[in-house]
Amino acid sequence: MLLTYVDESYTKDRYYIAGLAVHHEDIRALENAITQIVADASKVYPGVGVTSELHGHELFHGKGDWKKRAPRQRIGIYNKVFQAISDHDAQIFLRGLDITSQQARYARCDPPHDVVLQHLLERVNDYANDTDQAALIIADELQEHDRHRRNLSDFRRYGTPGYLSSVLPRIVDTIHFAPSHHSRLIQAADLVAFLHRRRETHVETDPRAERANDALWGRIRPSIRHQHCWFP
Repeated sequence: MLLTYVDESYTKDRYYIAGLAVHHEDIRALENAITQIVADASKVYPGVGVTSELHGHELFHGKGDWKKRAPRQRIGIYNKVFQAISDHDAQIFLRGLDITSQQARYARCDPPHDVVLQHLLERVNDYANDTDQAALIIADELQEHDRHRRNLSDFRRYGTPGYLSSVLPRIVDTIHFAPSHHSRLIQAADLVAFLHRRRETHVETDPRAERANDALWGRIRPSIRHQHCWFP
């Protein structure tokens, strides 16, 4: 069984979703590794607790429980989580949409999250098929989770829209939504999604920040199975 943890990051012009796919036999080991990273940080960083969440925006900008931490300390946490991902049997799927192009081409646009999630599901399904696995999707809680569940049901019944239509035979059950503060692996997907979006849409004015981002991304680059942004 392939468990795929999903989270998104976006601007007004771009929408990205990251999927962190982990074989069920490796879930506990990766989860424990990330939990230990936060536990170790809680022993040396006042204000950080064993239940502190890992969010890309907060770690990158020094917000929330990480607001009193120096940039090198926050980068260090980011780096350790990415190293944990690299050390385990995890595959990363990255899909994006240029919203401006979508709105220019279509008079009536589907919500960006729907479009990008569909494309991500298709790629996860392909990988699960290639590796002879079933895939279960676990996503961060959203306000319209019932609509996304209905979409997946429709995909499995009628096929996904587009010329690469698929009934997603390897995707099982429904989309399971969970609060990120209870899932270290959703948090890990958030870190991936945030840094990917940052690298794709933001020009760093400080060369040190650019080098740090590139070094972080280098940790997980070998784990990236698929990456694409759609410009309609």
